[in-house]
Amino acid sequence: MSVERINPPELAKPAGFAHATSGTGRVVFLAGQTAMDPGGRIVGDGVVAQFAVALGNLLTALRAAGGQPGDLASLTVYIVDMDDYKQHAREIGAVWRQLVGRDYPAMAGIGVARLWDVEALVEVQGYAVI
Repeated sequence: MSVERINPPELAKPAGFAHATSGTGRVVFLAGQTAMDPGGRIVGDGVVAQFAVALGNLLTALRAAGGQPGDLASLTVYIVDMDDYKQHAREIGAVWRQLVGRDYPAMAGIGVARLWDVEALVEVQGYAVI
């Protein structure tokens, strides 16, 4: 039950992600989560606030499956406005450190035209090994 972060010296030093992860244990597939509250409404003004809620929702699902933040092996972030997301990268990083810690899984940020709920600015989806 562990996730190993792999960052080969031949690749650029990663910031905010790991180049690869490996794990032993049960794989948990985590559905995409947005800043949706329990009532089904998108909440949070701006990408930072929405990222915090979306990541919190993903971590709630992970904990319900018996995992913890350090078990995340891979995470994809779907972003409606990439420039806005990059402009707030430090604040988003602070949210990550508050909710998850200093370790990062293998990650990708993907720009999209829109998400299912038009008010949603960001969605996170991932895999964990517990």
